[in-house]
Amino acid sequence: MKNSVRVPAFAKINLRLDVLGRRADGYHELRTIFQTIGLRDTLELSRTREPGIHLQVSDPALSAGPDNLVHRAIEAIRGEIGFRGGVRAHLTKRIPVARGLGGGSSDAAAALIGMLRLTGSEREFPLHRLVEIASGLGADVPFFLFGGRALAVNRGDEIYPLQDAPKATVVVVSPKNIGVSTKEAYQWLSAELTNRDNPPNIWKFCALCWSRQGEVSNDFEGPVFRRHARLGEIRDALLERGAAEAALAGSGSAVFGIFRNPAQARRAARKFPEDSVFVVETLSRERYGRAMGWRATV
Repeated sequence: MKNSVRVPAFAKINLRLDVLGRRADGYHELRTIFQTIGLRDTLELSRTREPGIHLQVSDPALSAGPDNLVHRAIEAIRGEIGFRGGVRAHLTKRIPVARGLGGGSSDAAAALIGMLRLTGSEREFPLHRLVEIASGLGADVPFFLFGGRALAVNRGDEIYPLQDAPKATVVVVSPKNIGVSTKEAYQWLSAELTNRDNPPNIWKFCALCWSRQGEVSNDFEGPVFRRHARLGEIRDALLERGAAEAALAGSGSAVFGIFRNPAQARRAARKFPEDSVFVVETLSRERYGRAMGWRATV
């Protein structure tokens, strides 16, 4: 057992996001291609003689109580690995909150991995059980056990790792004073899904999965851009400034552009002085595993 560990919690973008409709359990049926990027939070875990879970979060706007996903993840895993001691956790936030970049889900996965590393359980704990725990915390959480590029289906929690694409530079624009509620975004989109005559073909989608140069698209863009026109303007501006592809991140409100030329990406980033802008790289599954300090295999 270690006294403390430090684990990065990386953000994601959706290279493709198709929403098919509402399921019987109330969730939506998804087909999406996740890609991890270098933007990250940092989670530090340490053992303490004080019983319980003691969480501190750098962002005062976020709860540090039992409803925080990091707190919930530690609580969910520590009984499974037989850890009865106290845990002190400090989460340093850098991923913008509620911008479709998966920060909360990534933090939860980092907590699960961190607890395994802290207790020396990473080699013995069954991966299938870890995935079950992750899925219970949130639909996106299982993906962050693997990282890289992956296909996700059902509600986004069934993960199939894909061949990594060549490394690219990503400009992420988190717009000032524009937030998009995930619940509202699904409501806006659901009204349009009922009018679709031809839902996306699964075979066409899978062909895009196995191509390393698939088309970037996001079903949320139509309804979200109609309500927040500036987000569409940001996407168009990224394309005009040299992005090979650009799209809404998740249900928003962050927008990303993929650049082949890092210098061009840095120049484009300077065009959004009023917003929070990040210039990062895509992360392969191998690089992700090395950074996390563990390797999940399926």
